[in-house]
Amino acid sequence: MVVLLLVDLDPELAALRPLGGFFVLRTGEPPRAPLPTLAQVYDDAATAPGEHPLAVRVRKVADGIRAPEARVAASVAQQALMARLWSAVLGCAVRYGRIPDLDPRLLHWDPAGSAPDDLWLARVHALPADADTIADVVLHGHVEPLAAALRARHRLAVGLSRGNAASALAGAARQLVRGTREDGHPEAGDHARDLAARLIAHPLLAGTGTLDGTDFRRRSCCLYYRVPGGGVCGDCCFPRAPRSSPRAASG
Repeated sequence: MVVLLLVDLDPELAALRPLGGFFVLRTGEPPRAPLPTLAQVYDDAATAPGEHPLAVRVRKVADGIRAPEARVAASVAQQALMARLWSAVLGCAVRYGRIPDLDPRLLHWDPAGSAPDDLWLARVHALPADADTIADVVLHGHVEPLAAALRARHRLAVGLSRGNAASALAGAARQLVRGTREDGHPEAGDHARDLAARLIAHPLLAGTGTLDGTDFRRRSCCLYYRVPGGGVCGDCCFPRAPRSSPRAASG
């Protein structure tokens, strides 16, 4: 078992900065108001004025990767947002021994932005960094409602959405293991790897794939192979891009 010292979360979560922009979580009120909260994003009747934030994000991703249909862009967008959330949480867990409360009502999101300026946490409140608390914060607080919103709007299958969440988790842990090894703190990477294993065993992620250390092989496909020149991802269930109907990859 890896034992880490507990350090109070600082108001700016500054310890995340050396890990790279994808791990950084801005704090305080966003400078480009009004930005919707993720609670509003998950609500199909979002109170933010204008176009729904998910529609903005999916269109941005679709334009960037030349997605042949919105469902492909929605899958890629989901995985990217989940990677941001997992990265911030795991980064805090290994740097502080605590995590911030990521209640969707506290997290503002810029659907047209990119890391680290896409997410702003209005208030930093420390929570324990054990796997059960992380599961409550991320799996129940974000994976479930985001998957439901994307399923309603873009017909993303449950298995695909859960596979995206598991893939993003493994990817965040893998980056932490690599980064902490390079900066001379391999014990922090060991902790990230242990947390990832515990979280992927959670009922909401169990069965999504096989985790070996931080190497993950998923049992679903994110549909990225349908992007022109996209091919398959490193953890894809397919050894090569399939030629059959995309329905085979949506489970």
